[in-house]
Amino acid sequence: MTSIQPLSAGQLYRYCDPEALGFRTTEELEPLELPCGQQRALEALDFATGMRNDGFNLFVLGPAGVGKREWVQQFLAHKALAREQPRDWAYLYNFDAPDQPRALALPTGVGRRLKRDLEELTEELRSSIPATFESDEYQSRLQELQQAANRRHREAIEQIQREAEEGGIALLTTPSGFTFAPKKDGEVLSAEEFQKLPEEERNAIEKRVEQLQEKLQYSIQQLPQIQRELREQVRQLNEEMVLVAAGAPIGNLKDAYSHLEPVVAHLDAVRKDVIEHVEALQGDKHGRHSAMEAVMERYQLNLIVDNAEQQGAPVVYEDLPLHQHLVGRIEHYVHQGALMTDFTLIRAGALHRANGGYLVLDALRVLQQPMAWESLKRALSAHTVRIQSLERLYGLASTVSLEPEPIPLDVKVALVGDRFLYYLLAAYDPDFLDLFKVQADFEDEVPRTDESQRAYARMLATMARRDALRPLTAPAVGRIIEQAGRLADDQEKLTAQARMLRDLLMEADYWAGRDEAAQIEAAHVERTIGQQRYRGGRIRERTLEFIERGTVMIDTTGEAVAQVNGLSVLHLGDQAFGRPTRITATARAGRGQVLDIEREAKLGGNIHSKGVMILSRYLATRYAREGVLSLSASLAFEQSYGGVEGDSASVAELCALVSAIAGVPLQQSLAVTGSVNQHGEVQAVGGVNEKIEGFFEVCEARGGVEGQGVLLPATNVPHLMLHRPVREAVAAGRFHVYPIRHVDEALELITGMSVGAPDEDGVYPEGSLNRLVADRLAAFAESVQRHSGKDNGNEGDSGSAKHREGNGNGGGRDD
Repeated sequence: MTSIQPLSAGQLYRYCDPEALGFRTTEELEPLELPCGQQRALEALDFATGMRNDGFNLFVLGPAGVGKREWVQQFLAHKALAREQPRDWAYLYNFDAPDQPRALALPTGVGRRLKRDLEELTEELRSSIPATFESDEYQSRLQELQQAANRRHREAIEQIQREAEEGGIALLTTPSGFTFAPKKDGEVLSAEEFQKLPEEERNAIEKRVEQLQEKLQYSIQQLPQIQRELREQVRQLNEEMVLVAAGAPIGNLKDAYSHLEPVVAHLDAVRKDVIEHVEALQGDKHGRHSAMEAVMERYQLNLIVDNAEQQGAPVVYEDLPLHQHLVGRIEHYVHQGALMTDFTLIRAGALHRANGGYLVLDALRVLQQPMAWESLKRALSAHTVRIQSLERLYGLASTVSLEPEPIPLDVKVALVGDRFLYYLLAAYDPDFLDLFKVQADFEDEVPRTDESQRAYARMLATMARRDALRPLTAPAVGRIIEQAGRLADDQEKLTAQARMLRDLLMEADYWAGRDEAAQIEAAHVERTIGQQRYRGGRIRERTLEFIERGTVMIDTTGEAVAQVNGLSVLHLGDQAFGRPTRITATARAGRGQVLDIEREAKLGGNIHSKGVMILSRYLATRYAREGVLSLSASLAFEQSYGGVEGDSASVAELCALVSAIAGVPLQQSLAVTGSVNQHGEVQAVGGVNEKIEGFFEVCEARGGVEGQGVLLPATNVPHLMLHRPVREAVAAGRFHVYPIRHVDEALELITGMSVGAPDEDGVYPEGSLNRLVADRLAAFAESVQRHSGKDNGNEGDSGSAKHREGNGNGGGRDD
């Protein structure tokens, strides 16, 4: 018989001694700037930020809830302080190609000053230029030019008129223009009177009129030239007046920014444009899009990135990484039913704001947005940010748009995601590893040592200060550390789930406030843990009620053949609880088949099916090493109507199967969990704390705990962090937890029989469990051989029927 001893209460839990933490309250502790136990990830972060070569961007991977993004941002913010402030970035109007705005890099802080100066310049031009054209000086000079032109035209006409008078011809003005008429004695002759003149005289007059008409026509033809000369003179006058109004302020700005050649070139272009559009600048027609406003908008500065107040390099987190939020966008406005835009409507993206620093993105969110991932890769590969709308990329829009000059990019990107996403991208995206060469892998748990517990306490103190919570006492911190071990399912580990710890702290602070306590005590932490379990316990209590009322059949006392209590864990949201499940088996003569009913019903997962196959091979190897295993058996999870996954029930299934073969009853006061390999060794499984507590709750509900217990893999003992009621029952000797290493130990404990080791001839000792199994399988073999002979004589059907009646377990025909 096995000598397996149950675990002591001290082996079921690891306490945290508050005295060993070295403080009374967390007010005494220094803040923790970096996460404890994440040295691997921190070294990767430090390497990536120090490496300036291309492609050494970061992918921060790890489980959800460890606070990856917060810690990365905090680390990068610390690194950013040691770096120089990046330049300001702006866009200017391109006078040579208006649809291609120019990008302008400016020293830090100069951008807002230049923007303000250009705004003041336009305001000054907006008022001074119209005032100049309304001045008396301008009006008088303009009038002089107009009068001079009129005088030239008038003098030419008067000269012709004098010539006509000298020749006896009158120049008359009519509604349709000028005409000539003969005169005699100072009077204009009528047509009849003209015809009465001698022919020679008439011919002479007509000849003089023709000559005068030619001169008149020439003079009239000179009028457009006079007008052109007048306009040129007016233009020169306007330019002169504009230079008087704009020359000084533009010149002052050129002097102020003489060290910035692109700014000086822009001011020269502004001066030239002012001269070219002097007519539009003479007065403002009301409205945003008047001629004057349209011209003035060209002289503005569109400052898209202002780093004047930035301390060190920027650290930018974009929570909605759309394509346009990453690379920027161009906004539009409606004008007369059409979408219009200009360079002042260019907006920066996250890459612009993070240029010269760090950009933190959620990897899954980037991948979920159309074109965002491709745009990010293109920007990192080309080292430039090119603003282009999705509509133009896909050719879905034909509105007027711009093609801003790309901006050089120098940024370190940190993608935050889970491990599955990282390995998926590494496998299927050929560009991924070229651009994200560094992985910062955050641990799920951290080792539990005296040093790490003190660091954990500092981390809790930092969380409490950050969220303005009450300080924690040392016992409260100790209780949280114990709960962290419970969340890690390990006595030697502490969970790194910062979100869970933060939620726990905030709720404990709430209960402390309800008690009007100045500090968070251990009782408040205990109440928080209990309340969280209670709030998420409706399904747990409902399943327990089903078992208590007998709706779900579970025995916790007595014995039964081919029936064992297996243990399972149900995960619902952030809650998990364990429940026993009745596992039954049947066995009869057959041809070596173990039927997994769960798999046949398509309720069993691949891992569960694998476990059943392994235990069937173990049986065949142990009891039919030299022959054929003459067995037809079946296994089922009774009253299980959902999926079954995992191999943690394979030890229990093996016990039920051996019991069915040997006809030996199993103790229903014991529940079994563990995975078995082909050599019969028991392997560790998950969720052992929930499984043990689930069976304990059922035992209490079915009449109390007295002698019940759980068999679990010995390798799971370091994972035990059981609740207080279970530990108290174990300490009182009412409940037992047995560590097992081999399936034989489980069989001896649950059957109360010795398994028995074979002798040199492979024969098991009389009265042992293995002997019963071997004898029953030998009987099965004889039955199969006997019925096979009858089958050859065409009596197989009746023989099979007789076998089923004799077996008495209702098994179907072996196919």
